[in-house]
Amino acid sequence: MHDALKSRSGYHREIDEALHDDFLRKTLDKFAVAYRASRATVFQEVDEQALVKQVADAKDYACQHMEELYAQFKAEAEKRGVHVHRAETAEEANRIIARIAKENNVRKVLKSKSMTAEEIGLNPALEAEGLVVDETDLGEWIIQIRHEGPSHMVMPAIHLSRYQVADDFTRVTGVQQDTDIQRLVKVARVQLRRKFIAGEMGISGCNFAVAENGAVSTVTNEGNARMVTTLPRVHVVVAGLDKLVASLDDVMVALQVLPRNATAQRMTSYFTLMDGAGECQANPDGKKVMHVVFVDNGRTRIAKDPLFRQIFRCVRCGACANVCPVFRLVGGHKMGYIYIGAIGLILTYFFHGKDRARILSQNCIGCQSCANVCAGGIDLPRLIREIRSRLTQEEGSDVLGGLAALAMRDRKTFHRLLKFASFAQKPFTGKARVTKGARIQRHLPMMFLGKQGFKALPAIADQSFRDRWPQINPHLDKPVMRVAIFSGCAQDFIYPEDLEACVRILAAKNVAVDFPLAQTCCGLPLEMMGQRKTAIAVARQNIEAFREISPDYIITLCASCAGQLKHHYPEILAGPGVEEVKKFADRIIDFSSFVHDVLKLEPEDFKRSGEKVTYHAACHLCRGLDVHKAPRELINDAAEYVPCEEEEVCCGFGGSYSVKFPEISAQLLDKKLDHLAATGASRLVVDCPGCVMQLRGGVEKRRMQVQVEHIANLLAENLKTKDK
Repeated sequence: MHDALKSRSGYHREIDEALHDDFLRKTLDKFAVAYRASRATVFQEVDEQALVKQVADAKDYACQHMEELYAQFKAEAEKRGVHVHRAETAEEANRIIARIAKENNVRKVLKSKSMTAEEIGLNPALEAEGLVVDETDLGEWIIQIRHEGPSHMVMPAIHLSRYQVADDFTRVTGVQQDTDIQRLVKVARVQLRRKFIAGEMGISGCNFAVAENGAVSTVTNEGNARMVTTLPRVHVVVAGLDKLVASLDDVMVALQVLPRNATAQRMTSYFTLMDGAGECQANPDGKKVMHVVFVDNGRTRIAKDPLFRQIFRCVRCGACANVCPVFRLVGGHKMGYIYIGAIGLILTYFFHGKDRARILSQNCIGCQSCANVCAGGIDLPRLIREIRSRLTQEEGSDVLGGLAALAMRDRKTFHRLLKFASFAQKPFTGKARVTKGARIQRHLPMMFLGKQGFKALPAIADQSFRDRWPQINPHLDKPVMRVAIFSGCAQDFIYPEDLEACVRILAAKNVAVDFPLAQTCCGLPLEMMGQRKTAIAVARQNIEAFREISPDYIITLCASCAGQLKHHYPEILAGPGVEEVKKFADRIIDFSSFVHDVLKLEPEDFKRSGEKVTYHAACHLCRGLDVHKAPRELINDAAEYVPCEEEEVCCGFGGSYSVKFPEISAQLLDKKLDHLAATGASRLVVDCPGCVMQLRGGVEKRRMQVQVEHIANLLAENLKTKDK
């Protein structure tokens, strides 16, 4: 797998392999659903956001005072008989640990689970020195005998079945093993106990290194780590410099979040705090030989980066993988290098090189699930976008990104291309079989279709919204307020009927509407492809386009556009003039929130149809904008709302993601369509044209009898007007 990360075709072969692993799919599917429910339950009894902020503040302080905390830890630990080392590189850390083993005449080494040890490649380095290294965490031991890396930071062997484990144990023991889980655990216990007794040096990781008293801690669910730290006469702790915290109070706060996020437990089975070298009668002085090796490996450089230093808030809970729709499908071996999940995509760039990060960083769909559960409040999606941008700056664009940047740099050129495409597509278009009035690409040659055959692709509208605007612009004498519409590319040129429905609702409620023709793409597709320079250029064009008008709100019917305009513009346009950017961003509001919270439409505003209508929550609406209630209540005002299972799980579109990773996009869509079919609804509404494109395309391909459209159409269709 590691070599496959350097080749796009090789990586896609690995992904296909994972997608065809039925056991992996079922296991991760079951885990993802159970984890979300259990996590929600266990966080009900605490103030999650307050705890996350406390963790973030403590870790930020530690990052900014890393050198002082290291010096304090070293002084306090050495008072207590501990030897403290600092390694600038992974290779130096391995040399230090090998030297400790040699100085103490050690041949047999026991290890408990440590992601830092995985990061520096400790096991092979020690084995090259002639040492015997045995993992003792059950999951780590299993993958060690399989010669694999961990597939999850907390549950390293989650990808394996009991049948595979039984086969591995049969090979190791030379005795045919039963597949019963409890019997397999007993076999492991017998095998590992022998190793514990023979072990001469224990190596553990470290969750927190406490500067105020030089203590190190482990947080585990197995007693094996405690045996590693207590039984052998030599104990070595491996810790990244980012594990330093100022005080025990910081640890106690983090412990309220870490187990809840990692395994949905209030507390793990074991929390061990080691404050100095303990007693050990096997050594002449009656004291354990204890060393702590702090690993830099680029951490001090990252700590100086004002944006990326927030990655040191990570407590290695693995939650970003637990909720990731991509990890759910392909597992950790395809969703990371050493570190897994969203944080792994970022750490690979810093710890393991651009050549591995280049393709891996693209395998994020941008659904923002990881940001919503991060124990340290890390803005993981933003950092992944930043990695892509840096890679583009450092190594140049890929073909898709380069073409997109070239096309979108100039608004007029971009719009002329789209209008030309609306004429050029005519030989290939036809009416959709399912969605009324929709047109799709019917006869695209396979060279253009590629792996997109899992869904029908939409046709560009004959006439864009901007071309229709002069005829549909409502002229009101005494409007109650004035708003502007930001259309986005898809609804301007593919789904103009969505915007027309919005205008009808606004006009019916006496709201004046402006539509600046100089607006262009929001720039999010460019951001996702690492084209930061062009994204900044189009952002400035859009702010300029709205400068001459002073609307009360700027409404967009695309949740992704709303997130880009509201949250990302102030980030990418930080610096001189940012106040104007913030003023623009503050006016942005999504369609459902405006209709529900500003216009305050009520059930009596609609002629309730009684039609069964279900809903898909766009990622950038429910997580990016934290909008949950408004669209559901509006649906139920206009029709009969039928909840759908996993409504807030990604549909698999992700803009250019569905082009780059169609095999994953297709699987996410299939699951969403299965849930849709189970509702029995005749209509599915969403708040994002990208989701409409994905879901309508899938419905059309399956020939399901379900109308898929933007929520604006449902509301406009059922809105009471003076004429009705």
